[in-house]
Amino acid sequence: MKRVRQLASRAYERLLEWELSGTPSHVAVIQDGNRRYARNNGDDATDGHRAGAQTTEQVLEWCQEVGVDELTLYTFSTENFDRPEEENEALFDLLCEKLREFADADRVHDSEVRIRAIGETHRLPDRVREAVEYAERRTAGYDQLHLNIALAYGGRAELLSAARDVAREVDEGALDPDAIDVETVEERLYRGPSRDVDLIVRTGGDERTSNFLPWHANGNEAAVYFCTPYWPEFRKVDFLRSIRTYEHREESWRKTRARRALALVKALGDAEVGEARRVLSRFKDALPSAERQAIEEETDAELEHPAD
Repeated sequence: MKRVRQLASRAYERLLEWELSGTPSHVAVIQDGNRRYARNNGDDATDGHRAGAQTTEQVLEWCQEVGVDELTLYTFSTENFDRPEEENEALFDLLCEKLREFADADRVHDSEVRIRAIGETHRLPDRVREAVEYAERRTAGYDQLHLNIALAYGGRAELLSAARDVAREVDEGALDPDAIDVETVEERLYRGPSRDVDLIVRTGGDERTSNFLPWHANGNEAAVYFCTPYWPEFRKVDFLRSIRTYEHREESWRKTRARRALALVKALGDAEVGEARRVLSRFKDALPSAERQAIEEETDAELEHPAD
């Protein structure tokens, strides 16, 4: 039966791969469930984190296979500092080991993976910061796949820090309040993701994004995929399902844009809807055939009876 399940799982993987037609550029993962996985197996929390590290390596390979450009892993949050010291110290040792191992791995250099840490890394122990600097230095020249490790990261703290920086510069007269825009805020966020997040994946059964990349993900209306397996149990099938969720979200977004544009075209005069027409032309193929036909009929009617 185990052999049959393995064959069925591989067949399902191939089916999902065949069905996929698009890939998110930036995937962010909340790696939840390492400790619960260990507890269920009668192991220590460290054993769960080590099993989770193996899953991380597999996910990196899967991202490369489907063409993801950037992967961000929620590895250690600011709230995790409240966990027992002995547990965190063991996790810090594992982080040091894996960061240096990744930085020296042939597969990382062959695939030109760039490793970066994001978050309040100054709060981490010296040995972890040294391992981070080593990994970043060893992979600094690469650009094929960006791997961001979120360490001592908190989304609210990131936004609060950026807001304080902006307020201080305004108070000092170094920044004009009327000149504040999206770029002003982004320049003051943690050094980190180079792209907006397209897809958030969370394992472990909880359906929340836990203060993760609020500017890059929520502002981009990222698709979200929640699944029940603990992080060490996360399989390629689960990963491919998450990509399918992104595709469905993207399809829904395209339909919404097209329908909004069509409503504007119908409601407003020619001089006011140039952008709406461009959006409609770009996204009309996302609509069902009946709606596309309505658009074509609307266009034909306008050509026969142009607006005064």
